[in-house]
Amino acid sequence: MKQPLPVTDIRACCASGLGEPLDREQAEQLATILKALADPARLQLLTLIRSAGEACACDLTEPVGLSQPTVSHHLKVLTTAGLIRREQRGQWAWFRADEDALRDVGGLFR
Repeated sequence: MKQPLPVTDIRACCASGLGEPLDREQAEQLATILKALADPARLQLLTLIRSAGEACACDLTEPVGLSQPTVSHHLKVLTTAGLIRREQRGQWAWFRADEDALRDVGGLFR
């Protein structure tokens, strides 16, 4: 099974937004980002993290009503897509939204 390409900077795949044709690799990278955003649980997690400034994974299960392994999976998808950043603090992972990446995603459609 083909693994999605990790994206750390949306500008790497879409420097001109959607104003010019994308090659296959660029389209796959952009699809990874958009797929990450196309899930209700991931949108909830992203908005929770963003509104708090940063959030511990341990505090995200209850607000979204999902199990810890499911939340961890969704956080990994958002991290791989480059939409959030992960920092390990002791035994807990803390997450922060990547504001530049989110701004770039919003700029795609302008």
